[in-house]
Amino acid sequence: MKILVCISHVPDTTSKINFINGDTEFDTNGVQYVINPNDEFGLTRAIWFQEQQGAQVTVVNVGGPDTEPTLRKALAIGANEAIRVNANPTDGFYVAQQLAEVVKTGGYDLVIAGKESLDYNGGMVPGMMAALLGHNFVNSCIELKVEGNQATAAREIDGGKETVTAALPLIIGGQKGLVEEKDLRIPNMRGIMTARTKTLTVLEPVAAGAETKAVKFEKPAPKSAVKLFSADDLDGLVNALHNEAKVI
Repeated sequence: MKILVCISHVPDTTSKINFINGDTEFDTNGVQYVINPNDEFGLTRAIWFQEQQGAQVTVVNVGGPDTEPTLRKALAIGANEAIRVNANPTDGFYVAQQLAEVVKTGGYDLVIAGKESLDYNGGMVPGMMAALLGHNFVNSCIELKVEGNQATAAREIDGGKETVTAALPLIIGGQKGLVEEKDLRIPNMRGIMTARTKTLTVLEPVAAGAETKAVKFEKPAPKSAVKLFSADDLDGLVNALHNEAKVI
């Protein structure tokens, strides 16, 4: 089984976020980047298939040379090889078109992507890929098993989960639950050294157009000061909730 894991290169959640050029561009200075958490769950599941079923695992990213350390980390975790599409990921549809071409050319049986990246939270790339390729698609995937040409997946729905079956080739949008957090892999020294010798292929992008562009960024408004009431001042609390906060 050939598995392709889509890797997004996203800012660490502890990074301080700022914008430049009149709030039209994200300021990358001093920002540390990591594998998108949803993608890391998918990568760990792919490595399980590699270890238990002999799957061949390739990771792919759409981005510039600055994303290669993130791909190398994925190789150190256990992926067999990596692909970088040499393009600026301008919007979700553009990225989906580039990834769909990689899938089509590589003949992958299973494509694992995070259901969304934790920077822009678009949540559109896996579904767009599936539509472009005509592949089966399961989003919000929290469980996945593959036997032969048949996959059994569970996806999160309101109030519970739904179990479905689908034939390969299959694209999933994975999330927390696909593996347990305790099972996430931390690269060891041997993995880091081995990653240096693994293949990282750079592909030029196919002709494709972006459908959206960022016009302006804005930070959330700062939180207002907290107003405290004593335990015996219930009337004051109710009055503030009614007349000031207007929530009752």
